[in-house]
Amino acid sequence: METRPEDPALLVIVDGANTVGSVPDGWWRDRRGAAVRLRDRLAADGVPRLAERAEIVLVVEGAARGVEPVPGVRVEAAPGSGDDLIVELVGRAGGRSVVVVTADRELRRRVTDLGAEVAGPRAVRD
Repeated sequence: METRPEDPALLVIVDGANTVGSVPDGWWRDRRGAAVRLRDRLAADGVPRLAERAEIVLVVEGAARGVEPVPGVRVEAAPGSGDDLIVELVGRAGGRSVVVVTADRELRRRVTDLGAEVAGPRAVRD
């Protein structure tokens, strides 16, 4: 996929499960609701630590599937492993700069092997 001039240069892919799981705020009682709150925070605030203008993709899995996209945040539901979908999305980025937001060490290794950068959940949770 080529980047068109009007497209943001940066693609930010957020590991939804890992990011909501980084704060023990009761997310496990309502995984879908936690993903919706994260999506809405991303739509309202973007990812200020990374870029003023970025395409944001929230990857959800399991009980969080079915969360709808909103303006400013594309939501991708993983049919299986969210990590595998994130790696696939990085691989399809077509030369764009990509940052993956996750604390998962194995996922970090997999995406950096493909040329992506990584940021911890605090990049979107503060």
